[in-house]
Amino acid sequence: MKIYTKGGDKGTTSLFGGKRVSKKDLQIEAYGTVDELNAHIGALISEVLKAEPRQELMGFQSILFDVGSHLASDGTADKYLPELKDSLIDNLESRMDEMTAKLPELKSFILPGGNKRVALTHICRTVCRRAERRVVHLSEQNSNDSIAWCVRYLNRLSDYFFVLARYLMLLDGVDEVKWNPK
Repeated sequence: MKIYTKGGDKGTTSLFGGKRVSKKDLQIEAYGTVDELNAHIGALISEVLKAEPRQELMGFQSILFDVGSHLASDGTADKYLPELKDSLIDNLESRMDEMTAKLPELKSFILPGGNKRVALTHICRTVCRRAERRVVHLSEQNSNDSIAWCVRYLNRLSDYFFVLARYLMLLDGVDEVKWNPK
């Protein structure tokens, strides 16, 4: 099977269900940004050697494919889409609570960085926030339950990446870089 179809040579692409839209369409921008986030998570995984966060991050990659499939749907083939469960959001919250319980109290803003894997975690956080903004924009034009779920999930996932960055700093014995306003 060839990977290229030549269908996009004129600046359009197909949604899941078959409808063709411009590659600059907000729906394409939304799921494309989720795909970008997934690639950054892959880079982060290459720097995380411990089984627990590594497996967790790989699980998020699969969930983001589910999110992307919902965002890429034209609404005609929804019965083929994977289920988006509230328990996935609950699990993110529980995991953040577990890590936060081990962290020092946050008393100031912190700057991204510290070491490579923490910096990559912050990149995941910021790309996740951008994906969230794109999906919020999409939800303003085309609101449905799955898009609303995607907004909530991306919001929690970006929070998770912030907490994970702090947690990795703790595990690595690196001091957080605190913002020193001028």
